[in-house]
Amino acid sequence: MANQQDTVDDVTKKTGEMSLNVGAKAFVPKFNVKAPAFAPRKATQPAAPVAAAPAENAGVAKPMTISIGGSSSNNTAAAPAEAVAVPKPVTISIGEASTSQAPAVTDAAPAAEPTPAASSVDSPAPENPATETATNEVAVEEEEDDDELFNEQTKEHTNVIFIGHVDAGKSTLGGNILFLTGMVDKRTMEKYEREAKEAGRESWYLSWALDTNQEERAKGKTVECGRAFFETDKRRYTILDAPGHKNFVPSMVGGAAQADVAVLVISARRGEFETGFERGGQTREHAVLVKTAGVRTLIVAINKMDDPTVGWDKARYDEVTSKLTPFLKKTGYSPKTDIIYIPMSGYTGAGVKDRVGSACSWYTGPSLLETLDGLQSVERKTNGPLRIPISEKYRDMGTIVSGKIESGRIRINQKMMLMPEKHICEVSNIYGANEAEEKTAISGDNVRIKLRGIDDGLVQNGHVLVDLKHPCHITREFDALLIIREAKNIITSGYKSVLHVHTATEEVILSKLLHKVNAKNQRSRAPPPFIKQNEKCIVRIQTTKPICVERFEDFPQLGRFTLRDEGKTIAVGKILKLVETNTVNAAN
Repeated sequence: MANQQDTVDDVTKKTGEMSLNVGAKAFVPKFNVKAPAFAPRKATQPAAPVAAAPAENAGVAKPMTISIGGSSSNNTAAAPAEAVAVPKPVTISIGEASTSQAPAVTDAAPAAEPTPAASSVDSPAPENPATETATNEVAVEEEEDDDELFNEQTKEHTNVIFIGHVDAGKSTLGGNILFLTGMVDKRTMEKYEREAKEAGRESWYLSWALDTNQEERAKGKTVECGRAFFETDKRRYTILDAPGHKNFVPSMVGGAAQADVAVLVISARRGEFETGFERGGQTREHAVLVKTAGVRTLIVAINKMDDPTVGWDKARYDEVTSKLTPFLKKTGYSPKTDIIYIPMSGYTGAGVKDRVGSACSWYTGPSLLETLDGLQSVERKTNGPLRIPISEKYRDMGTIVSGKIESGRIRINQKMMLMPEKHICEVSNIYGANEAEEKTAISGDNVRIKLRGIDDGLVQNGHVLVDLKHPCHITREFDALLIIREAKNIITSGYKSVLHVHTATEEVILSKLLHKVNAKNQRSRAPPPFIKQNEKCIVRIQTTKPICVERFEDFPQLGRFTLRDEGKTIAVGKILKLVETNTVNAAN
């Protein structure tokens, strides 16, 4: 009891100390203007059974009594008439005359439908046709704006790769093109010349416009596939300067996968042509690799014609072309439509931008840049599904990737998917020629893309950027038509090599030899025990990791490949069937 009394005293003491805050804000009730309208109604009397009908439908302003097969009396509306502001009931008689005092209201049946304000809360709001029309108009305007952005680029873009044996003059020719087209100013070129002279490499200064790292400048050899841009009055070009040394052929293969046109640079100097063209030289292998990559037009630049051992001699020019033509024809190029020979000097610029003139009176054809401008346009899949094989990636204030848009088009803030990892990312910036920011890019453009929402550790060379609605196929196993070009020994099932497809490089195993194919493209019924050089066979190939590929007939850029082993190109082929595939639904 004492404890209870102490508790009561404590509560009484604290209550007495409490005071009101006169400075507090007054409570003002607020109404929810979005709440559904309230329709008042009065409870019906038990003695009026007819009034139960309007009570079942809450919020109906005008109750209606329907009499079928008999007459209606005035007393039926007595109960609802007691409600405040409720109008007189409407009586509709079907079959016989009604005794209602308001027969003129009989034709007002549509007035019995409830208004939106008095509708039940659970009823869905009616669709507004004006809103749908406005939404469709906005969507159409956005599509038109995108089309206007994509149509801003009026000049066609062409990717040109310079290939050939080491020391043929590829980088020198590319650097001189940049200088002659104004992409590298005279002051910068004089700086390169001065630095090259101090390093004892005076004749290499033109190549320094493309060979930018110290290793390449010190050795005079291109290590990675360089990239530069130039523009003429007709087209925009991307130069892909491929390394000529056999140790860097994988880099050359990645560059060839991005090319539309190839310039095979041949040194006309005595001894150099023979070294590059004979067994062990890279002239043959480079020509095969660009053909495998899908390059249809080959411009053969007979370089160093101004050398003292040549002196613009037509006999030397004819000697070189007579040896090259049979080999290139065997590779798959047509001498009449696919091969163009041009004599030139990449160092002096004769035959590069302007024609050779009096120095070579026996040649009256166009220069290199004139020839490039005169080529037929390359067919682009601008409206196709997005496909961007990644050729390079690095981190610079975010994840940046580079590659050629094989199909489709991109714009700022567009969402994409990185295959085969299936990561969703977004385009933050697009960099085109000379690192200039672009709003859009279309099929054929060679661009750098800054991605948002993905870490650079998840991106690898050979991955493919696709749109969310049209992902590409992922597989570990496929059937392909294989052509053996060079093999020391016979090839059997279980043979291991390195696969090069678009910009991807992966170790593979020939798990099965399915059918041997003869010269008439007829398949053998029984699988062959082995295959050898210059033979064709349909094989099954297994990869160690999932890769992004397509059938050749569906998407040639992602369906042709090369097999290399021991530093040599063993075979080339095209994918016929994807045995194990995995596609992604954008909704997932």
